Amino acid sequence: MNFIKFLGTAGARFVMIRQLRSSAGIWLSYKSTNAFIDPGPGALVRCSSSKPKLDPANLDAIILTHKHLDHAGDVNAMIEAMTEGGFKKRGTLFLPQDALGEDGVIFSYLKDFTEKKVILKKGNFSIGDIEFEVPLKNKHPVETYGIKFKLGKEVVSLVSDTDYFKELIPAYKDSTILILNVVFYQKRDDIEHLCLEEAIEIIKAIKPKKAILTHFGMTLLSAKPHILEEKIRESLKMDIVFAYDGMKIEL
Repeated sequence: MNFIKFLGTAGARFVMIRQLRSSAGIWLSYKSTNAFIDPGPGALVRCSSSKPKLDPANLDAIILTHKHLDHAGDVNAMIEAMTEGGFKKRGTLFLPQDALGEDGVIFSYLKDFTEKKVILKKGNFSIGDIEFEVPLKNKHPVETYGIKFKLGKEVVSLVSDTDYFKELIPAYKDSTILILNVVFYQKRDDIEHLCLEEAIEIIKAIKPKKAILTHFGMTLLSAKPHILEEKIRESLKMDIVFAYDGMKIEL
């Protein structure tokens, strides 16, 4: 079965710290290949409690869009789990350059556990049956990338944490399923994250078959995502979904 499962939909530090939403990240399964995207705090626990259970030993790749704690807090635990404690050298770790080294997030003793480490940058990548593209670098305080997964006839794009900038629209124009990390209900000029209004403008410009909003901060949660979803779907007449913990999208 081909699917995307949102094990966590928390965005920003306070939702993560209080676990008002899980910060576990996203599991992608396509044909015979499994990848985990942004294993934040709780990723390992959520894999075990998922129904049906998701076994990290079946992972072929871990992908970090960037090194912030809400995206990478469980990355070392997931490397341990993917490689069965390092006894099976397997899997590929994709990550930005600044996530490695002295100020990185990968423990030094784990550096040789995976079969490969691949530095993310603008370009094309593959792992097993999954091909993906990094179209451009995001605007965020650390090195951050969005990803376009090319899965048969679908182009499933994840626009990870970023401030709005006009180049996002042509970069993701061919997306059939568009996933946007949307932290704020209203714009914050001092913090580089998308707000709801910006997300809607991106969706209207790209016109994907399905748009999924996730990675919610406190202000968006307070605005009640399920109510916002109903209003926006009715207004735009588009398939727009506000993700929830455990949500599964079949491809």
